[in-house]
Amino acid sequence: MEVMPMEAVPTTRHFRREVLRQFLMFGSLILLFVFFSLSSPYFFTFGNIVSIMLATCVNGMLALGVTFVIVSGGIDLSIGTVMTLSAVMTGVFITYWRLPVFLGVLGGIGTGMLCGFVNGTVTSRMKLPPFIATLGMMMVAKGLALVISGTAPIYFTHAPSFSKISMGSVVGSLFPGFNLPNAVLIFAISSVLAHIILTRTVIGRYDFAIGSNEEAARLSGLNVDRWKVILYSLCGLFVGMGGVMMASRLNSAQPALGQGYELEAIAAVVIGGTSLSGGEGSIVGTIVGAFIMSTLTNGLRILAVPQEWQIVASGVIVIGAVYLDIIRRRG
Repeated sequence: MEVMPMEAVPTTRHFRREVLRQFLMFGSLILLFVFFSLSSPYFFTFGNIVSIMLATCVNGMLALGVTFVIVSGGIDLSIGTVMTLSAVMTGVFITYWRLPVFLGVLGGIGTGMLCGFVNGTVTSRMKLPPFIATLGMMMVAKGLALVISGTAPIYFTHAPSFSKISMGSVVGSLFPGFNLPNAVLIFAISSVLAHIILTRTVIGRYDFAIGSNEEAARLSGLNVDRWKVILYSLCGLFVGMGGVMMASRLNSAQPALGQGYELEAIAAVVIGGTSLSGGEGSIVGTIVGAFIMSTLTNGLRILAVPQEWQIVASGVIVIGAVYLDIIRRRG
């Protein structure tokens, strides 16, 4: 009987677990589509599929960013309110300061990056636990958004081109009748870039190294503190883009809108198979997780399920995903 080398056993077992995880993840999304399509004739229509995509874009953008942080073994609870602050600052730059739209967009994205930089610095240099550091940033960003906006929405009525960032359709201009919003296109391009960064660049390699064993990475000569700041800043970049997309979609910056988005984004990352213990994760999984969350919410809404029960269903799915992750790690 052929004896398998000892080092090959965990590799084969890991491969099988990974295949099972991918199967469960994609299978869950397909099952949701089949179930809601059979339950309602309004679900599987072009307009509703576009609605699901639009709902996925902002949450998905936050989830892309926080994937980098969670893979490194950290967490960022501030992404929802930082997204709001980025949207408010975009409104300040464009509406109050009358800057050109592209400068206002850059300012909004820069706001997100700055908050991510502060999160990374506080976490790595001051050695505060990520949960506490980002919880503090969550409150700071929420307060600043309310103070700066005066607790009132900021509208972009004098800059009509701003709403086209999310709700215009480059695809529709090329293929009349197929009016796919630009937000979906931006999210798709961002997803590809995030996937390349995580799998093909030194940022991704160090991200996994820090998440797998931070002390080993430090002893091997890696400047862990500096790379943590980079990873949190990268998260802030995607969050800032999410804020701009949200403001463009609503054509206004709502100062109290982002609360709760952080939980949905983190849930999407966990459902997508990224381990909260760090060292494991993928952008593809995060995207599928984000679509699972959006599809579930959309389908339950079409079936007229009360919002309270929609939240309960989302919570059950998150608990199930975390439990499966624990079982997978034990196996």
